[in-house]
Amino acid sequence: MGKLNYPPDEILNPSELQRKNYDQIILWMLTNNESCEWSNFEQKPVEIPISTLSRHLTTLILNGFIEKFARGNYRITSKGKKKFLQLSKETKKTRKLNYPPNIILKRGRNYSHWILWMIYNNGYCKRSDFLKEPFSINQSSLSRSLSSLVQKGFIIKENKRYIMTKAGKSEYSRILQTYDLDRQTILEEERKRIDEITAKTKQFFEKFKITDDHVKFRFLNNLLNLDYIKVETVLKIEEDFYKILLFISINHPDFYPEYLSIEDFSQFYDINKRILDFWVKEIVDSNLYDLKFFKLEPSSNQFYFFHSDEKLEKILRAIVEEHIAANKYLERFGSLGSLNSTIEEILEELCTTIFNKNFKKSLRELLTRYIKHLAYKIETKKDLEGPFDKLEGIIWQDMADIIQSQNLETLEYQYEELIKEIDKEIDLTPKNYKLYNSKIRILLYFNQYDEVLKVLKKMKELFPGNEIDIMIKKAYTLRRDKKLEEGLKIMEDLIKKYPEDDSLYNYKAYWLSYLGKKEEALKILRRLTKNEPQKGIYHDTYGEVLMTFKEYEKAINEFQKAIEINSNAWFIYQTYIKIGICYLALEKFEVAIQNLRKGKELAGKVITDLESKNKWIAIAELFIAEIEEQEQLTLSN
Repeated sequence: MGKLNYPPDEILNPSELQRKNYDQIILWMLTNNESCEWSNFEQKPVEIPISTLSRHLTTLILNGFIEKFARGNYRITSKGKKKFLQLSKETKKTRKLNYPPNIILKRGRNYSHWILWMIYNNGYCKRSDFLKEPFSINQSSLSRSLSSLVQKGFIIKENKRYIMTKAGKSEYSRILQTYDLDRQTILEEERKRIDEITAKTKQFFEKFKITDDHVKFRFLNNLLNLDYIKVETVLKIEEDFYKILLFISINHPDFYPEYLSIEDFSQFYDINKRILDFWVKEIVDSNLYDLKFFKLEPSSNQFYFFHSDEKLEKILRAIVEEHIAANKYLERFGSLGSLNSTIEEILEELCTTIFNKNFKKSLRELLTRYIKHLAYKIETKKDLEGPFDKLEGIIWQDMADIIQSQNLETLEYQYEELIKEIDKEIDLTPKNYKLYNSKIRILLYFNQYDEVLKVLKKMKELFPGNEIDIMIKKAYTLRRDKKLEEGLKIMEDLIKKYPEDDSLYNYKAYWLSYLGKKEEALKILRRLTKNEPQKGIYHDTYGEVLMTFKEYEKAINEFQKAIEINSNAWFIYQTYIKIGICYLALEKFEVAIQNLRKGKELAGKVITDLESKNKWIAIAELFIAEIEEQEQLTLSN
């Protein structure tokens, strides 16, 4: 084979925040060369990772764009040449810019708002885009605004283009909320998001031959509510995220008795069973997303899912609210029934209207939690303006207490019993700090954030010497409750009061990273690691923040420093697992699996904080499974 032709640099090395188009790279190579060998794609300057190359070659062959005419040798087909021309035209297409609505342009010279709007809605922008109409920003003002946005981590500059970061997208969403956008503008913004998602969804449906319109609707509804960005640093393959949502969408109560088990689904849709099982639990059972899911188990190891504010839940809510209201009204006439009898009446109606009767047992278990969920929503409703709102407030005012007064074998009942036991012990030894911590753990497990804050307030009064620990617990509680700014404020207040305590700056760096403030977080960590180079925990935090922002090689360097400094520290097993995740992101599978296994091995020896230990072991097993799956895929090709 003669000298090979290689794609230009803009195709081989796009911006860090833009994914390489491996299909385009492969098709370019095969269009501009008579044929190529597997090794040509592995070697410099192309360097496509083995597993990625395997996936893309397989897909291109299946789509008829290329053919394998000998072992390890590939050439393009006529269909592939057309596809390559299409991709090339898309790359060269003249850009037509979208501009902000007048309400944004006319509210003063908010240059940073204009810039973020433009970059978000156009993918990227060049400096010259802001010098012309409708902006006409002068050079010095533009330089200051762009520099400020870069420093805050909202945008980056790559190849003379400004591109938005994940933190920038969050800031853009926040900014939009400050404008009184009209209904049409709001709809336009949402339509853009939906169009982007549905384009990807269409490809997914076609690839996996999803034809049922009801499944399509449920899948799209879930996808619009559950953002992949939130999990992409851990769940690397977006298609796997789609498959996980498909599993949840397929197993909906409306489709009963049809059911696809995790085992069957994982085989049919080619996703690792452990990965599927882990992420279904994370999405449905944890507080990963704001959307609340409900789970029903009509028979052993069969789970059906539905979520709040969908049609099924709205009907369920209407039926439950009507029965609870009727029960409350009849109380005035001396006809109040027990909660058990009310639940039985609700069940009877549910199982003759919207749910199959085989869900009855599972619904009975769900209803107590669900009623308390509704009671909490009503109790926390801020405005009771109209007569109906006030009446609703009265009806639900004591519902949580009524639920707990019934001797029901439910999760809430167990929770109350646990708290009662802890409270008894606290009454006997009110100065036992550990008992309060145990109570907090129980409350956090049941997502009782307001109760946690009450306990912490009492602890602060009883144990003033433990203020730092107590306030950090408060900050983490607020984080669990998605109140990040309030958590950061606590850290800043503690630093003002205890400026010599460097560990507080370490916590602050975490909080800044949670808020997407990369440069501010890294600045703190650079100072900490410089001032106290022998503190391994600071290097570990430094690595974790770098990892959050996808600077994996730099993160590995910091993690390794942490291990060199404190190889026996309590957190080191986590450090190894994080190194493994970084290597996996860099597609260096052999060294990734070594570190993951090392971390898992060390975690197995830990005898304290079993909750964290088990969580990290599960994470390690998840990534080990993913690597093994990739290795199998490579071998099959």
